[in-house]
Order: sequence, then structure tokens, then C-alpha cells
Amino acid sequence: METKATVWDPLRKKEVALTPEERVRQWCINVLSQQMQVPMHMMMSEAGFKLGEKQYRADILVYDRKAQPLMVVECKRPEVELTQDVLDQAIRYNMVLNVRYMIITNGTKTFICQKQGGKFAFIENVPTYNEMICQQQ
Repeated sequence: METKATVWDPLRKKEVALTPEERVRQWCINVLSQQMQVPMHMMMSEAGFKLGEKQYRADILVYDRKAQPLMVVECKRPEVELTQDVLDQAIRYNMVLNVRYMIITNGTKTFICQKQGGKFAFIENVPTYNEMICQQQ
């Protein structure tokens, strides 16, 4: 019998199957936590929500200090190209979530967008959690 590889998800607090997409998600959780200084308790993996009648799941949601969505992260397998369709998927999620930041990543390439004047624009600098919170006010 073949044993499936698993990984500990610190956000869901359980072992999950180590798929290629999950590997990217866990890498991204680490980047959010270490580089962007997002507190672990302000993130959620596989966060469910409804858009119309359809149920969706965001790979990672980052919340502000008032427990409102601040950033949505869409993770793809490394071989998936980050196209306009992937960006559109995150933008659709935003119709419900109303975040200020979006990240799309395949673990090889990562794009960060910030809402500016009602539209999302790509940004070069990786903001810290505190910078994202301060820009929100």
C-alpha cells in the first residue's frame, strides 16, 4: 500500500495531502509569515465563501485587525502559467471579499496587486502586514 505524502498546515492545524498546489500554499504561508510579517492567527487556508449561488474557496485569506479580509492569495501548481484567467479568478473572489491586496503565485512567479482608486495595480515592493494595515486607514 502506497503512503501519500502529507504536510502540516499551520493554519488548518492538521496534516493535509502534499499536492503540488499545497506545496506552493505552504511556501506562501511561510513567505507571508516571515517576510511580510503576517501573524499566523490573521490567516486562513481554504477559506470558504459564496458568490451568488456558487461556493468558492480562497487558497489563503489574510485578515486585518478587525477580522475583515485584507488580502486574498491564489496559489497554483508550479507548472500553471499565471495568466489573465488566474488574475480574473482572484478579482472575482474580490467581488465578495473586498480586499485591498491580491497575490497570485505558482511558487516560481508571484504577482502582488494593490487596490488603487477602485482598480488593482501591480506593485513591486512587498508590503509588511503593518504597512498594509496602515495604508488601509
